[in-house]
Amino acid sequence: MASYPNSGGPIVTRVPVGDNRERLVCDACGYVEYDNPKIVVGAVVRRGDRVLLCRRAINPRKGFWTLPAGFLELHESTEAGARREAFEEACAEIRIRALLAVYNIPRLSQVQLIYQADLLSEARPGEESLEVGLFTWDQVPWGQLAFPSVRWALHQEREVRGLAAFAPRGNPPEEDGRY
Repeated sequence: MASYPNSGGPIVTRVPVGDNRERLVCDACGYVEYDNPKIVVGAVVRRGDRVLLCRRAINPRKGFWTLPAGFLELHESTEAGARREAFEEACAEIRIRALLAVYNIPRLSQVQLIYQADLLSEARPGEESLEVGLFTWDQVPWGQLAFPSVRWALHQEREVRGLAAFAPRGNPPEEDGRY
């Protein structure tokens, strides 16, 4: 049996007092380890009528196209995370305009926050990208998109582009939570 670094007690799976689901609990000190969803942040980044896409150099879905996005880091705001991901994946400086969507992906234990953003610099592949490109709507490689949420975000961004204000979207009704 494993133990937590500060307790030395065995770790067991049980429903803690006052909870309603099984958790990892230290049998010696009662410490509860909560395993919570991962937060993904990213952006639909535009320059004029073109959107920035990155061709993945890593799994999952290596070789497929995606938005610049990734996991939020500890002690990082969601906006800062989206800017960091754009820089890591496309060496791109961006300006966040608005929150576009919040997608719930329960099967993967993810919550995705996708922003609208403007491209402020040139873009080139970062370590996690094979290539990057700016695509018009008709040029988007629709059959080679890495994840359903990329398609959702592109369609939702197109619907609200140019609006001064709008409410952020959620999962499309026909795909609510399915991934």
